Amino acid sequence: MVLISGHDGGTGASPLSSIKHAGGPWELGLAETQQTLLANRLRDRIVVQTDGQLKTGRDVVIAALLGAEEFGFATAPLVVSGCVMMRVCHLDTCPVGVATQNPTLRAKFSGKPEFVVNFFEFIAQEVREYLAALGFRSIEEAVGHAEVLDTRTAVDHWKAAGLDLTPIFHVPELEPRAVRHRVTAQDHGLDRALDNTLIQLAEGSLNSGDKVRLELPVRNVNRTVGTMLGSELTKRWGGEGLPDDTIDVTFTGTAGQSFGAFIPKGITLRLVGDGNDYVGKGLSGGRITVRPHPGAQFAAEAHVIAGNVIGYGATGGEIFLRGKVGERFCVRNSGALAVVEGVGDHACEYMTGGRVVVLGPTGRNFAAGMSGGVAYVLNLSKARINPEMVDLDPLDADDHDFLRQTVAKHLAETDSAVARALLADWDDSVTRFTKVMPKDYKRVLAAQAAAVRDGRDIDQAIMEASHG
Repeated sequence: MVLISGHDGGTGASPLSSIKHAGGPWELGLAETQQTLLANRLRDRIVVQTDGQLKTGRDVVIAALLGAEEFGFATAPLVVSGCVMMRVCHLDTCPVGVATQNPTLRAKFSGKPEFVVNFFEFIAQEVREYLAALGFRSIEEAVGHAEVLDTRTAVDHWKAAGLDLTPIFHVPELEPRAVRHRVTAQDHGLDRALDNTLIQLAEGSLNSGDKVRLELPVRNVNRTVGTMLGSELTKRWGGEGLPDDTIDVTFTGTAGQSFGAFIPKGITLRLVGDGNDYVGKGLSGGRITVRPHPGAQFAAEAHVIAGNVIGYGATGGEIFLRGKVGERFCVRNSGALAVVEGVGDHACEYMTGGRVVVLGPTGRNFAAGMSGGVAYVLNLSKARINPEMVDLDPLDADDHDFLRQTVAKHLAETDSAVARALLADWDDSVTRFTKVMPKDYKRVLAAQAAAVRDGRDIDQAIMEASHG
């Protein structure tokens, strides 16, 4: 699928400069996309979707005639639900309770699902009327027929004098049987995925919960290794998964993108070699370790062991990486523990939970938008921190204990030379760590502790703290 998103749409939290000056009309992008796909005989394989302030059935039909077969609505259904477009979504002060976590404001929300259903029924009815007027029996028949759009009224208007809209409505010359919409389902090759072998080999463990140990080679063409296996485990054992290391698989080689994506509790994937981007994406309770081959003739801590965006959106589990990684490490991490020996730019961006331990250098813009969780960085360069939402705090006794246990576990999992050296002189090593702590998160934790101490309602105390 390809999405053509127009400049008129967007979140109510968008800056005014972006609303006014970024992007272009979806009509232009959609027309060019349709023409390009048709000219290259690819249109039958791709779903084209568009959005950007679609509000009426007329908008839908125009989009279909220009080449779209799916249509995104956001602002209009929000307004139907009660949104009054105050554009304060990011401030947690929505007066009608749509975009807020404040229980007092949320109580003001009066929207019902039936309102949205009713809105779309009227949209569908208007679409039917326009299709009937144009002589089409369905949206599918109408897709790509830009030649039926009438532009004379607009072009003849004096304000549009000299405007040539021909390129927008051009339809490439097509073969007699050529189609203007998607008819061919894409083959993702899942029947050839490495996970099919994993599922077969781990079938007994999936059924009974018994432990299994496997060793297999992995290549760059093997993507999302472990994801289908994790899906089978979750189907059979639910969200709680199985005990740690129930299914323990060691891979040797270079893993393709998204190694260990979304794996649940009970699965451990050990990679001896290196990984591409998105290792541990959406990690959901499993454990991933990556380390160089024992015969490697280089110092692991000085080389890249995995690519960009490691641990993206992880909700739980553990990642241990013996070596450096690329940019945007642990972006949107909300619950996983991750240990690494060096990161590129934008690490811990938008992080909301979990813990990260960096045993090496950091790139620029560390902790940008970080609103939760904790990061511990060895020999931190303060100039590389984005200080807007975080403080740099000293370690307390609990931090000392956590770091020692975590570094020791990193050594046990990866045989890290960095971890071994740190533990050899731990009393000195621990003084070189800096705690990166989100300001709001710290205030909420303090309020929570005070509520427990004073016997107050914890949820109420947290809400009071989160609203200043």
